[in-house]
Amino acid sequence: MSLQQQAAGRTRRETNRENNRDAILEAARVVFTELGHGATTVRDIIRRTDLASGTFYNYFESKEAVYQALTDEIGNELRAKLSLARAKAKNFEEFVENSFFTYFRYYAEKPQIYNLVRANRALDAFPSSITGQQAQDGLKEMRRDMEKAMADGVIPQVDAGYVTVSMGGVAFSVRDEMMARKPLDPDGAARFATRLFLSGLSGMGDEK
Repeated sequence: MSLQQQAAGRTRRETNRENNRDAILEAARVVFTELGHGATTVRDIIRRTDLASGTFYNYFESKEAVYQALTDEIGNELRAKLSLARAKAKNFEEFVENSFFTYFRYYAEKPQIYNLVRANRALDAFPSSITGQQAQDGLKEMRRDMEKAMADGVIPQVDAGYVTVSMGGVAFSVRDEMMARKPLDPDGAARFATRLFLSGLSGMGDEK
């Protein structure tokens, strides 16, 4: 077998592995949404794929492992979008506005993610409440971005800790209300949250 054939074989195997893993993740997302984490079994997940039952364990050790992979995938994707949006801000209003618009549009464009979050609110792994691990990681990154923007002179000096948790609280609450409405209006939700937040900060720059 030539080196080229060997390389092609490796590429096919790698592609198959990626496709199998993606199939398991997608099936798990559906099952966790329908049954919740507690009631879901590995058998429930693998039955939603075209894979052999033992294939699951070639990729994940347990349902907890695939669940963690889902939370990491969601959290990493959302946090990357938020950090990029905040980096484009030229002032404090844009920093706040970009954060809210990106956050609400993400869930409006991916309602299946929100349904998964809602179905598993009792667990800390998902970004389903401000106390969850993914949410806490996101708040830490927002605070880091805010402190950098202050150091660069892009936004005024504010209490980054208070502002971060306040924005997080507004985002979580408005998101749930937005997702309950039909049709979905992420831009309307973002404009409301931005006005509410910025109006609430009026005069804060004068405090010592």
